Amino acid sequence: MKSAADSDVPSITLLERLGLHRPELRAWAMYEWAITGMWAVVVATVFPIYFQAVLSGDLPNEIATRNFAYATTIGIAIIGVTAPILGAITDRVPIKKVFLALFTTIGVLASMALFFVSEGNWFLALAVFVLINVGANGSTVFYDALLPHIATNKEIDRVSTGGFALGYLGAGLLLAFCLLMIQMPGLFGMEEGTTLPVRLSFVAVGIWWALFAIPIFRRVPEPMPKLDPNEVLVGGAVRQALSRLARTMRELRSYRNAFLLLLAYFVYGDGLGTIIRMAAIYGAELGIEQGALIGAVVMVQFVGVPFTFAFGMLAGRIGTKQALFVGLAIYTGVSVLAYFMTTSVHFFALAFLVGMVQGGTQALSRSFFASMIPQYKSGEFFGFYGVIDKFSGVMGPTVMATVITLTGSSRLGILSVILFFIVGGAILYFVNETEGRRIAAEVQAQALPDPEAEPVF
Repeated sequence: MKSAADSDVPSITLLERLGLHRPELRAWAMYEWAITGMWAVVVATVFPIYFQAVLSGDLPNEIATRNFAYATTIGIAIIGVTAPILGAITDRVPIKKVFLALFTTIGVLASMALFFVSEGNWFLALAVFVLINVGANGSTVFYDALLPHIATNKEIDRVSTGGFALGYLGAGLLLAFCLLMIQMPGLFGMEEGTTLPVRLSFVAVGIWWALFAIPIFRRVPEPMPKLDPNEVLVGGAVRQALSRLARTMRELRSYRNAFLLLLAYFVYGDGLGTIIRMAAIYGAELGIEQGALIGAVVMVQFVGVPFTFAFGMLAGRIGTKQALFVGLAIYTGVSVLAYFMTTSVHFFALAFLVGMVQGGTQALSRSFFASMIPQYKSGEFFGFYGVIDKFSGVMGPTVMATVITLTGSSRLGILSVILFFIVGGAILYFVNETEGRRIAAEVQAQALPDPEAEPVF
C-alpha cells in the first residue's frame, strides 16, 4: 500500500523536490554557493596545505598543526560568544541582512588579504585566518536565521539540503579552478615554482564570495519583528534584545526538544567540524601529496551535490532524525578508517564517504532545529545555534591538538573524534520532532506584529 507521501510525489515538480522552487529560495541558496567555496579553498584545502608547507616556516609539522587548530578555536569562539546577543537584536530591529552584509565584508576582505602574507610569517597568517572565521561564522548565523522565514515546515528540509547541495556545486567549481591554477600555472601566464597561484586563489575566493552573495540581499525579504503576547518594550533595542534573550533562556524548558537537539548537535557537530577542518592538514602530515589532498576535496564537492539532495528526500521518507542517524553512523566509520589511512587511495575513499553525508547531516541539523523554533525568534534561537555550531568546532580541534601534544600521534587525535558521534547520537535519540514542531507552531501563532518596526535593508 502506498503511503500519503508516495501519493503526493507525482504532483511535486523537480525544483520543489530540490527545494529551489521560488525566487527567494534560490537567492537564499546562492549564499551557500558563495560561501562554501571559501570553506573548501581556505578552511579545508589550499590554505591548510600552504600553511603547513610554506607559511609555518621552520616550525615542526606537529606544532604547525597544533597552532592551526588553536587559531581555528579562537576564530569560531569569538562569534560563539557574541552570536546570541546579536541574534536577539535582529529579532527586535529588522537588520538580519545588515549583519549578514557586515560579516560577509569582513570575511571577503580577510580572504583577499591572505595574498599579502609572506613565507614564514605564520603568526600573521593565522591572525588573518581568525578574521576569516569571524566573517564566515558570523554571516552564517544571520543567513541561517532567514531560513524559517522563507520555508514552510513541509519544505524546510528540502530547502536546507538544496542550499547545501548548491554550495557543494559552487565550491567544486571554484576549487577546481584554483587547483588548475596551482597545478598548471603556465596556463594563466605564471611561472612554475612560485607562490603566486596559491595567493591568487585567495583573491578568487573573495571575489567569488562577494559576487554570489548579491542575490540574497536583492531577493530575500528582511523579516519584520513580532512581539510576545503582553510583551512590554522598555529602553532601546539592545536593552529589549537582552531582556528577551534572558526570558528565552528561562523558557528553554518549554522548547525541550529544540534544546536537546542543540545539545546533541553540540556534541556530534564537534566531530563534523573537526573532520572538515583538520582533514587536509592531517593528510599533509601523513605525507599525502598536495595534488591528491586538493583533488579529493574537489571530489567531495561534486559527490556532495546529489547525496545532499538525496538526504533531503530521505528525510521526507523516513524522518529527519532517522536520516541524521544514517549520517552519524557513516561518520563514525570515517573516523575509524582515518586512523589506518596511509595512501592517497585511502584518502580518496574516505573523502567519498564524507561527501556522501557531510552536506546532508549539516543541512538536516539546521532545518530540524529551524522547524522547532518560533519564526519570530529565529535571530536569538539561531544565535544559540550559532554558539553551539561555533563552539562545537572548538572542542574537537582542541581535543585533537591536546591528544597530539600528549601522545605525539595525529592518528590517535583523529580517532578520538569517534566519541563525539556516539555521544551526540545518543542524545539525538531522545528528541521528539513531532512535539517540538507542534510547540513552535503554537507559540508562533500567538505572536503579535510590532507596530513600531520599519525595514532597514
